[in-house]
Amino acid sequence: MDTPQDIPPSSDFNPTRAKAAQDLAVPAILMMVMAGLTLLYSLVSLAAPIDPEKYTHVYSDPSLPPQWRDAVMWMLSPGGRIVSTVPGLVINGLVAFGGWKMKNLQSYGLSMTAAILCCIPCCGPCMCLSLVPGIWSVILLNRPDVKAAFR
Repeated sequence: MDTPQDIPPSSDFNPTRAKAAQDLAVPAILMMVMAGLTLLYSLVSLAAPIDPEKYTHVYSDPSLPPQWRDAVMWMLSPGGRIVSTVPGLVINGLVAFGGWKMKNLQSYGLSMTAAILCCIPCCGPCMCLSLVPGIWSVILLNRPDVKAAFR
């Protein structure tokens, strides 16, 4: 029976590439999980009905300017909810797809884009929680050995 030491290495096995894949696995998975949770939350909040009675204190406040009152009313409408949710869906979809590409060492540009989007608290998945895997990924993606592994 062959032991692992007796098996010759495969011609397509690259230890540097395997090390880069191992280093990027955890932040990439964290990015995908956070983006998936945020996508799920966005879809549920988009589909959930809004009770206008909960917001009567907002648009009945006399100190609120009329244009702000109109903006609040529009944001609670179905069209306003779609307009405010779609950018987050696109960004989090891009982060999830970029994390998947990063884990598979397939697209350096998309991986870096996803990592940078994770570093933007208002845009990235799970708000400020995404800073950790985002910064971690940016640091790892800027290492020369990791860059070379994508080629």
